[in-house]
Amino acid sequence: MSSLCREVITLQLGHYSNFVGTHWWNLQDASLSYDPETPPGEIQSDVLFREGQTLGGHVTYTPRLIVMDLKGSLRTLRQEGRLYDAGKDASTVTWEGNLMMHEESPPEKNSFLEDLDKLDKGEILADFSSSSQPQHSGSVSVDTVNNRLAQVQKGYRLEGSVKVWSDFLRIHLHPRTISVIHHYNHDGEAHRLEAFGQGEALLQGSVLEDLEDKLHFFVEECDYLQGFQVLCDLADGFAGLGSKVTEMLQDSYGGRGILTWGLAPVSHPNSSPVKDLYRLLNYTLGTVHLASHSSFFCPLTLRGGLGRRPSPPTAFPYLNYDPSLWYHSSSVLALALDALTVPYRLRNNSVPMWQVADALAVSGRKVVAAYGAVPFPMMHGCSLPDALSACADAPPWKPLSACSESADGRCYGQWATLKGFEGQRLISSLAPGTKPPTPLHSLHSGEDVLASYITSFYPTAPLALQLVSTPSKLTPPFPQIFNHSLDAQGFLQSQHPPPGSLVPVVSSVPVMTSLQSGPALHTWLSELHRGVSAFDIRRVAPSFLSQGPEMADYKEALEQLRLLSRCYRDDSGGVMRSSSEEEDD
Repeated sequence: MSSLCREVITLQLGHYSNFVGTHWWNLQDASLSYDPETPPGEIQSDVLFREGQTLGGHVTYTPRLIVMDLKGSLRTLRQEGRLYDAGKDASTVTWEGNLMMHEESPPEKNSFLEDLDKLDKGEILADFSSSSQPQHSGSVSVDTVNNRLAQVQKGYRLEGSVKVWSDFLRIHLHPRTISVIHHYNHDGEAHRLEAFGQGEALLQGSVLEDLEDKLHFFVEECDYLQGFQVLCDLADGFAGLGSKVTEMLQDSYGGRGILTWGLAPVSHPNSSPVKDLYRLLNYTLGTVHLASHSSFFCPLTLRGGLGRRPSPPTAFPYLNYDPSLWYHSSSVLALALDALTVPYRLRNNSVPMWQVADALAVSGRKVVAAYGAVPFPMMHGCSLPDALSACADAPPWKPLSACSESADGRCYGQWATLKGFEGQRLISSLAPGTKPPTPLHSLHSGEDVLASYITSFYPTAPLALQLVSTPSKLTPPFPQIFNHSLDAQGFLQSQHPPPGSLVPVVSSVPVMTSLQSGPALHTWLSELHRGVSAFDIRRVAPSFLSQGPEMADYKEALEQLRLLSRCYRDDSGGVMRSSSEEEDD
């Protein structure tokens, strides 16, 4: 078993992608261990994090990350961060003429950010009993300012105060991480990055030079770079920017894995019919181009569909999240992404990202769909066969790509991950001579139990799977969106807590995910194609094409989408296709 570290560079393109990414990095940070006496965990953190040193000589541990967002999107966060602050003295100004000072009140910080500032300044003490970072009076292997929220375990209700992703960012970022695009505004109605062509046109000049500089910095310090994971907004012009970024990665770093996750929130503030139409066009063009330039492309959203009249948002039986809050919906997707990305982050038996892609993106099928059980419904003290037997009628996961599963269980390939069963039994512990209540209870390994269960729904599909005992650890400011059926470890309680009793704060959760390539994506892609083919873009949305793409390129993209959908068509007779789908072909 090799523990060779194959590094990954993450790119986050767009505001909602940064919401999801912030929750995701907070989850990674919560699982870091700084105690040299602690045995290495199952997840190899060096895949995502890099070690550095501040000007004061303190060792740091920061994400290997590039973030792109618009002017006005950072609020209280400085673009260069504070970790490597040289402590410049403002008194060194040499201008001798008259000066007029204009003082602008800084944005107000929420209670969580205020506590982080106090922790950095030493004004409050951290409660290290709930963190992986040890409390030392002397030097530590990683500077204590880096893992900042080993801090006081108080409850934060940030639902009314989170306006941007940095309002709940828990970790320090490297000075080369953030790139602010000043051509467009995050707030207001003027100068918005709303169309695919606007984003495509951005990757030139200073924006391109800045991105290349950041990429070279992170790439050159990698010994075994396995590839890039790209989180990209699909609903606005970042879909166009992401298409150009992934094209550049494909051209410059051929042979590396490029796994692209297309993010879309459930709803947008100040929506209108024209804006909804723009978003449908961005979804469509983004899907075609991002899939073309990536090893695989997976849309991630809790929307009921990407059309202008979607079904209700995805509901989870043990979550009480508000779909309209980006702070909530992004936390659910981050939990799922924590499990979806496990295969290429393991310390032992890891699978490089290009192998994950090769297992799913076969015969030109580069679009995959994600599903997740968040959390996985497992009773505390029960075994994995017990938990799966309780879901005998259908898998416990729900759509995470606005794509329903194939009704007849046909699938071209699947990658399943179960994460977070720590302390639970993977096999049954029946007494000798006892008849197993189900076939799952007679199996002798957790891998066999999970494989047998999934195969019962997908009998002919190639299957890869991974089991990781370490759960996703939740620390402030992760929202408490879980219902009262769960205990502190995220497992189902045998009895609901009595009214008026203290409800436990959920500090970790088990999660089960599945990445699938199958005929269901034919329906999904065909519906997307029909949605944009139902109107004349030159008459309904002429301004969308004013900054590109050209009409010929737009028509070519629609043809590529149609051909892509045909890659997923099941001609075996196992899937009944509607007349509209027949016409689409």
